[in-house]
Amino acid sequence: MKILGFLTLALTAAPAFAQGPPPSKLTLKEGDMAPDFTITGRMNTGGKDIKLSDFRGKKNVILAFFPAAFTGG
Repeated sequence: MKILGFLTLALTAAPAFAQGPPPSKLTLKEGDMAPDFTITGRMNTGGKDIKLSDFRGKKNVILAFFPAAFTGG
């Protein structure tokens, strides 16, 4: 009987711990300026860090995210 009670408690409490973090308060609308961020340098940047603000007023920037690119999933 104790096991059944424990399993019931675990199954009802598990969803509370599985929730993700609260949504970000930062909300952008179409046409808003993106907040500045830094991408840590890798091989294709010659090891230099790149900041979004480096391109401000110079070029158009397109951000494309591929979270599962080049992976099996």
